[in-house]
Amino acid sequence: MESTQSSQLQPENPAAGEPAQPSDWKRMGLDILETLFLAVVLYFGINAVSARVRVDGFSMNPTLDNGEYVLINKLAYRLGQPARGDIVVFSFPLDPNQDLIKRVIGLPGETVTVQNGKVSINGKALDEPYIADAPFYNGSWLITEGQLFVLGDNRNQSKDSHEWGLLPIENVIGKAVVIYWPPPKWEVLEHFNHASAAK
Repeated sequence: MESTQSSQLQPENPAAGEPAQPSDWKRMGLDILETLFLAVVLYFGINAVSARVRVDGFSMNPTLDNGEYVLINKLAYRLGQPARGDIVVFSFPLDPNQDLIKRVIGLPGETVTVQNGKVSINGKALDEPYIADAPFYNGSWLITEGQLFVLGDNRNQSKDSHEWGLLPIENVIGKAVVIYWPPPKWEVLEHFNHASAAK
């Protein structure tokens, strides 16, 4: 009569459950370093092409509200130039440590005129459905080469080119593309095309 024996599974790795060997710690350390390296590369890579800014104040109402966070495309003007209607973030010419956000209105070679509550480019009035109110002020500005004329959408509550002058194109950091915070306000920003205004 044959005796039966219960079969038992033996662990494939007899070292299982033993303390990690030095080579294991080395592998773990390399994995952590690789992860940190990738995180740093991604962080600087994203910051090289984009920026995030907080809107402070009401100069861009009703398009942008105080406290909203906006994503900026820093590559938008590497191959091209700002266009009329673009919402741009730039270093304030009178204080380079301060960044502002406004809308591009006048381009190099054009004359911007504000009169009787209307903004005109080379004598042709702009259709501006995005502004809060018609401007109370009047004036005329010739845009020289390498400069832009920018205004806030809240015309009568904005310190912009009508007060401090023209904006050097080199001061432009990038183009505002998305409101990403707070979540209920998430929105892709509309940039009005006024290209025909100067024709």
